Amino acid sequence: MLAFILAPENLPFSVALLVMLMIGLVEALGLGLSAVHLDLHLDAHADGPDLLAWLGVGRVPVLMLLVVFLAFFGIAGLAVQQAAAALRGSAVAPGLASALAVLAALPLTGIGARGLARIMPRDETTAVSLDTLVGKRGTVTIGTARRGSPAQVRVRDSFGQAHHVMVEPHDEAHPLGQGDTVLLARREGNIFIGLGEADGITPHVHEQLRVG
Repeated sequence: MLAFILAPENLPFSVALLVMLMIGLVEALGLGLSAVHLDLHLDAHADGPDLLAWLGVGRVPVLMLLVVFLAFFGIAGLAVQQAAAALRGSAVAPGLASALAVLAALPLTGIGARGLARIMPRDETTAVSLDTLVGKRGTVTIGTARRGSPAQVRVRDSFGQAHHVMVEPHDEAHPLGQGDTVLLARREGNIFIGLGEADGITPHVHEQLRVG
């Protein structure tokens, strides 16, 4: 069986399954969605079918959707090659097998996404303005935040949904390291200005920073 999976004609499908397993391993180690924040803003149009919505985009996290697609693509491709070998004595060309596997994987991915959406917490899809995160506390997850060099901070909104934002410290003398608790004092474009425990912030100073 291993020789069949590693055969050259099955390379696209074995690679897809390997990538799926690697993503799963990264997730299991806690480095997946906490380390990669994917924002996807899509406008649905009334005229014509919404292919992305049909595939499940917006129902579940994009990384999870990718895992589901890779799993179905790899399994479908191997099934096509196994059936071809049984019927005609040899596998078909990888390009043809891949096309057939994609045709099978796309609807299965949509079905899988809808199933996952039913068991996932509803607040995962709640959309809020980033401005509402000002005043929230988060934790530095990746990097060390310095002025001009932001780090990634994980913060939850009022609905309990996690966001990953880039934060710079308010004070150059107080960099924010991984694991530090950060108060998001204000937003400047796509960057938040954060206050760490070393800043000794009081509510009065915090309000001044928000408007300053």
